[in-house]
Amino acid sequence: MNTLKQFRDELEAEYQTTKKFFEIYPEDKNDYAPHPKSMKMAHLVTHIAEIFGWAGFMLNSSELDFAKSDLKPKLLTTKEDLLKVFEDNYKASKEALEKATEEDLNPIWSLKNDGHTLSSWTKYGAIRHSLSQITHHRAQLGVYYRLNDIQLPGSYGPTADLESF
Repeated sequence: MNTLKQFRDELEAEYQTTKKFFEIYPEDKNDYAPHPKSMKMAHLVTHIAEIFGWAGFMLNSSELDFAKSDLKPKLLTTKEDLLKVFEDNYKASKEALEKATEEDLNPIWSLKNDGHTLSSWTKYGAIRHSLSQITHHRAQLGVYYRLNDIQLPGSYGPTADLESF
């Protein structure tokens, strides 16, 4: 089994689907949140765009410690910035997956906060989790769109908005 090819194919499919959602991003709804405990739409799309870079980051590191990292997300509030970061992160992960070997998926990768381990997986498991996060948060974005009467593009087929395959 060629796990890396499967990851590349899945990343490409999620990229194509997410791109349709980002191309219709409503900049005038940056501060929209369906509930006070929900993140605002600009934060949500920023997070999704960031996730596309995770596979590359995970393959080239052993952990992310929030308290010790200088990685600070830049809130994306324009469609142009969103699409640029999204594209750059996708390309970085795609390139890392093209250069990786199956053995590169075996080491442990950890998510930490000030040295405390929050989660730990093999790099395979971490990348698998990141791909699931894309799907999860894009579905969340779909709810935000629906609540704002924005027609949804299809993800894995047509939507209730009658989009064809």
